Amino acid sequence: MKESRTPRPEGGNDGHPEGRQTRRAAVRRFIPLAVLLLGLVLFFALGFDRYLSFQALHDHHEWLRAQVRDNALLAPLAFIAVYALATAFSVPGGAILTIVGGFLFGIWLGTVYVVIGATLGSIGVFLAARTALHDVLQAKAGRAMKRMEEGFREHALSYLLFLRLVPIFPFWLVNLVPALLGVPLGVYVLGTVLGIIPGSFVYASVGNGLGALLERGETPNLGVIFDPEILLPILGLSLLSLLPIVYKRWRKGRSGASN
Repeated sequence: MKESRTPRPEGGNDGHPEGRQTRRAAVRRFIPLAVLLLGLVLFFALGFDRYLSFQALHDHHEWLRAQVRDNALLAPLAFIAVYALATAFSVPGGAILTIVGGFLFGIWLGTVYVVIGATLGSIGVFLAARTALHDVLQAKAGRAMKRMEEGFREHALSYLLFLRLVPIFPFWLVNLVPALLGVPLGVYVLGTVLGIIPGSFVYASVGNGLGALLERGETPNLGVIFDPEILLPILGLSLLSLLPIVYKRWRKGRSGASN
């Protein structure tokens, strides 16, 4: 008697092609985030962190200024690229890089180059995190998480400006949260650009006077942004960014009371 065999599905022991494609797509979406994490690991493993210090700046500041003087076009592009990569890899030391920008290019151009580099790097983190994690969190999110996401997206620009302006929130964390809560890319970019200008300008101003400090063997105060004359105006701006939310809730409360 001939033994009957159940035909195997296409694709052999690995199951249906659709299943394999789904698994491959799930793996692929984590690749950009894995690359950024690998960049952070390599930054420390290769010892690049020693170059992101005031001692390194003291040792090489004349060479850096010579590069800026001799390469008027390439120097800003190189600085923006370095800043973008440092931001994308979530490397600590953004304040030092911003001071370097002010030192090399002056207050205004330094601020512009910092904002461009930081925004480009932030976009990289945002897209990588949204691709890898947003759908996973959506699938597992409960009602509370969904309500929080809806509230954040409704006032995304105001919340993002607040998070960017207040200097106590880590920059890398503010890069991730909007991606996980479904904020549109355009709103994210606008909130990032507007939100980082004040802090970037403060540290670029510090960098503009760095030459005299280096000659005296001193280092700038990274806590300058917490001085009351600087911190209070920034906090004022952050509170102003929440006014649209307060106004909308006030209008909603009035219309509810009238009904």
